[in-house]
Amino acid sequence: MNPLESQLDYPFGDTLPESGAVHEIAPGLLWLRMGLPFALNHINLWLLEDEYDTEAGPVRGWTAIDCGISDDATRAAWETVFSTRLRGLPIVRVIATHCHPDHVGLADWLCARWHAPLWMTAGEYTFARMMSASLPGVDGAAMMPHFQRHGLTDPALLEKLQVRKSYYSSLVPSVPAAYRRMQDEQVFRIGRHRWQVITGFGHAPEHAALYCADLNVLISGDMVLPRISTNVSVFAIEPEADPVRQYLDSLKKYSHLPGDTLVLPSHGKPFRGLHTRIAQLCDHHAARLAEVVDACATPQSAADIVPVMFPRALDAHQLSFALGEALAHLHKLWFDGTLRRELGVDGIVRFATRKHTP
Repeated sequence: MNPLESQLDYPFGDTLPESGAVHEIAPGLLWLRMGLPFALNHINLWLLEDEYDTEAGPVRGWTAIDCGISDDATRAAWETVFSTRLRGLPIVRVIATHCHPDHVGLADWLCARWHAPLWMTAGEYTFARMMSASLPGVDGAAMMPHFQRHGLTDPALLEKLQVRKSYYSSLVPSVPAAYRRMQDEQVFRIGRHRWQVITGFGHAPEHAALYCADLNVLISGDMVLPRISTNVSVFAIEPEADPVRQYLDSLKKYSHLPGDTLVLPSHGKPFRGLHTRIAQLCDHHAARLAEVVDACATPQSAADIVPVMFPRALDAHQLSFALGEALAHLHKLWFDGTLRRELGVDGIVRFATRKHTP
């Protein structure tokens, strides 16, 4: 365990549910763990015992929080859960914390299979629909000129990224045609308990975490993770975004929660130590920003900054996130006035520290 992790408390120790199995966090709250074909090889999903108010009256069952990607292995794992872990009760509602494939990939399949509604924020639902349909600007083709503009010129690396042109639609082939909107500070009941929506920005358009005061539990999605820092990237559709600032501002929205809140993250193990972890994440970004400032003593593109922030070999999946995150840190410093931005004759955008005049 690294020194930062040792500052957190993992109440379930090394427990990791096998695919298709569940672990009870509290009565009526189950933890599932599905595989992913990436370096980050799993996602945590949650089932909450519920009684959902349908047009035909209340129906007892389960609310699913997040879905996993659309592939045969994840569907098979869900089928095992359906047949062995739900006590014969149906899925009555599907909540997706945000639009990324591991969270919404099987939403349409789950909703159709159980005739259950999808709950998401408007920002997340809209982006999921756009990306699944590969609309111009959010499709894989938009990624290439975006990264080339920010310094990715190596033919070998560009070829590695070509395989990601259909990345999203392959993992999220469809999204339900209708949804129920969640909004910031909205409170609604899941089973016996009331849950509050806490939206967050920077990682995704309008990420929804869920907090239950009765249980003192935060389903944090990707906003607060125990081992890794949440990716914050600048994408082609919003080329002048400032996601690092948005993310750091969003972390302040958890400051009122109790220090002993049990955090249920989408990746890693459930933990206590929310405020400690938020402080660690803020320190992490401060250190990365300082590294970027130092590097920009001479003009640097986002591609130049990648090995500064990520000094290890990266596969195509990791490279796209690393480029987006490098640009996000450059943008934070540019918006703050620490860096200036310039467009070179080669068409590449570079950033450099501002020269101070007496």
